[in-house]
Formats: sequence, structure tokens, C-alpha cells
Amino acid sequence: MIKKIFILSLLLQSLFSFSQIPNLSDKAIFSVLTVDVANASHTLYGHTALRVNDSIAGFDVVYNYGMFDFSTSNFLLKFTKGDLQYYAAVYPYADFEYSYREENRSIYEQKLHLSLSEKQALFQKLNQSVFSEEKFYTYKFIDRNCTTKVIDVINSVLKDKPIQNNLHKDENYREVLYGYQQGQFWLNFGINIIFGHRPDEQAAVLFLPIDLLEVLKTAQHDGKALAEKPTDLFIATPLDSKFSFWNSIYPLIVFLSIIVLVNKKGLNLFYFSILGLIGLFFVAVNLYSLHREVLWNYNMLLFNPLYLVLAYFLIKNNTIWIKKIALICLLCLGAYLIYLLNKAHLLMMLPLIIATGIVTGRLYLKKEQ
Repeated sequence: MIKKIFILSLLLQSLFSFSQIPNLSDKAIFSVLTVDVANASHTLYGHTALRVNDSIAGFDVVYNYGMFDFSTSNFLLKFTKGDLQYYAAVYPYADFEYSYREENRSIYEQKLHLSLSEKQALFQKLNQSVFSEEKFYTYKFIDRNCTTKVIDVINSVLKDKPIQNNLHKDENYREVLYGYQQGQFWLNFGINIIFGHRPDEQAAVLFLPIDLLEVLKTAQHDGKALAEKPTDLFIATPLDSKFSFWNSIYPLIVFLSIIVLVNKKGLNLFYFSILGLIGLFFVAVNLYSLHREVLWNYNMLLFNPLYLVLAYFLIKNNTIWIKKIALICLLCLGAYLIYLLNKAHLLMMLPLIIATGIVTGRLYLKKEQ
């Protein structure tokens, strides 16, 4: 699909040559397209694009700022670091709709009320962003994505900058995202433990497709509605959302119960090694990544690298140092619990906090041999 879109983009580039941008007719319609959410990690929050349909000029195309290539060298490392290059592309609307019909994802359209001069200015801006050095941009989960790029390009040509965030004034980013992730426990768990301090800030940036759809319902431009009410271009077939034991908190509870109840040295070593290695990974991410969302990760108070030191002294049967390191880990765990009291993922993390507290506390209270 990526290769197909790339070829289509090249073909359209010959039509929409940046130096010869065609004039739009007065029948041209600009609209914001919102694609509903899905279960894959890169589809979890939906998608936003811009459509330009001019029946007189004879084209119906989509400007898509959410393009990326899985075959990019060192894709995962670049994504983790935060310097993965996304790009803008233009291709026929029919291909856009077909791809999301295949994924069984609903598509909603909100037509924009713009003057002909505003349409021409926006059209020129869109083509500039596709057929110039502006095509590529560094993706940022909150600050720069397919939704923020659409907002920026629209606001850049409208003097009153009508698209402003009036949602989630009493919520932080983590709370806003939590609802999207609830159906997939392990994905939700992973996202919440790798997030640092930034997602706990008030959700000031409008960055989610469904939120943009809601904002456009009330946005005003030149004293009138900026967009029409959403229309359904395609409605996905409802899928049975059956409960999955393996994609729930229960396997984690079972695993932690075994660690706590069996209370064997080998299992404790295994558990401490997992906690410590995850903590080391967070340390590396903090030093390596450019993503603001993962910096200053207080989850290291739970996934503490010191557990690797504790495991070492447990192997050496050094009771004095076991008790010292265990005490430090318990103090960190207590601080973590207090800090987490008003966080959205408290209940999710509570079994892990309790189990870790019990296992670590036993070592601290263990009598010297």
C-alpha cells in the first residue's frame, strides 16, 4: 500500500506541479476526514486527513500527513528516539476510502465553509507541504502528528485561527488517552509505564482525530460555523468484543500471586531481574529518546534498576546489603504509590505495587543468619 501511494503521489505531482498549482473552481469542496479508531497500536487513536474535491476541475484527492514507511532502516530505533520521519502525500480519495474500508474503520467527513480565496490559499499551502522540502517532518506523539498538521495548515491561512482546543480543560493527556486504550490491557499497560511526566500535564494541545471532529462541530469562522455537521462516508461493521482472559489484568495477577505465594529464591531473583531490566531500559530511553512523553519517567520508582543490585546480593547471600537495598527500594515504592494516588493508571499498577512491596518487604524483614 505504501508503494502504491508513493507511485500515485508521483503521478499527482505531475498534475499538481508546485510551480503550476491549478486554480480551483467555485465548486471546490474542502473537508476534514476523520477515520475511527482500531485495535492496532498505530490505529489506536484514529486518523485525520484533508480532502479536496473539485468536480469542475476533475479531481478528488486526499492530503495525508500520517504517512510513514515500516521499511525505513532502523525503524524501531528511530521511532523510540523520536527522529522518525513522517511525510505528507496526496492521492485519490477513492484509494483512501478503499484502504479504510478494508480495515473496517468508519470514515466521517466535515465540509469546511471557506471563501474561494481561502480555498485557493489553502490549496496552495497543501501543495507546498507535499511538493517541497516541507514534505517530511519529525513525528511527535502529542505535538506533531496527522491531526496537528491538519490544524496548523488550516489555521495558517485563516486569520482568526478558528480551530482551538476547548476540550479536556480539567483532564491531563494520560486521562484523555486512557479511554482509547482500555480495551487492550497489555497495550494500555505498556503505554502507561513508558510514559513519563509530560502526559500528566493538562491536555492543552488538540492532537487526537476524534477530538478535532468534536471541536469542528462548534468552531466559528467569520461569525459562522467553520464546518458542516459530520456526515458518514463509511460505517464499519460492528465486531463482537468478546472478553479475552489473556488480554486482561488477570494473567498479571496470576503471575504475581505465584511470585508472592511460592516465595522461592529463584522466583524472587527472576522477578527482581525483570523489574531491574525494565528500569534500565527506562534509563536508556530517558538518555536516548527525544520524545518528551517518555522523559522523567517516575515509573522507575517501581521498575527500579536497584533490583538488579538486590538480585546480585541475593545470589551472594549478603544479608546486610540485601536489607539495605531492600529498604531503599521500599522507600521508592512508597513514594511511587503516593505519587500515583491521583493518576489514571493507579488501579492498573496496584497489583504490581502490592506484590513488589510484599516480596521486597520479606527480604528487608528477614533475620540475619
